[in-house]
Amino acid sequence: MKRIGLISDTHGFLDPLVFDYFDSCDEIWHAGDFGTMEVADKLADFKPFRGVYGNIDDSEIRAAHPEHQRFDCEDLDVWMTHIGGYPGRYDRRVSKKIKADPPGLFICGHSHILRAMKDGDMVHLNPGAAGNHGFHVERTLMRFEVHGRRIEELEVIELGPRGQKQPKS
Repeated sequence: MKRIGLISDTHGFLDPLVFDYFDSCDEIWHAGDFGTMEVADKLADFKPFRGVYGNIDDSEIRAAHPEHQRFDCEDLDVWMTHIGGYPGRYDRRVSKKIKADPPGLFICGHSHILRAMKDGDMVHLNPGAAGNHGFHVERTLMRFEVHGRRIEELEVIELGPRGQKQPKS
């Protein structure tokens, strides 16, 4: 069993609450739009880490993180990318591959819209946006467990409204 913390669309803002919510996680996955390399570095210094770059990420982030990651977690085939769409409206860059070789878990960010959906045997997750930039109202994360090929204990975590200032230490 692995406990995963899932985050996306930080846009350079990393709420300190993320570390509290992800303290019990074995790994952290970021679905793109880090905004700064500092965000990626802080998460990677905290826990084992995977990430993909997003459309706003600069060349430094793109050199450190791929556009797509396909990997196994436990016995679950996972595909993570930033711009992926969702069931019924997959992005053209991934739709043929999803139909031909669907993963067990497909993760993306980009839309700032939190989603957890089934598409046949595949689970689609988008953790929404954890940063302050964008049109979302609430900043969100996800946390879940992978048991073999199953996703269990999926939680949505609300960090507070977009635009909320980071507390000073």
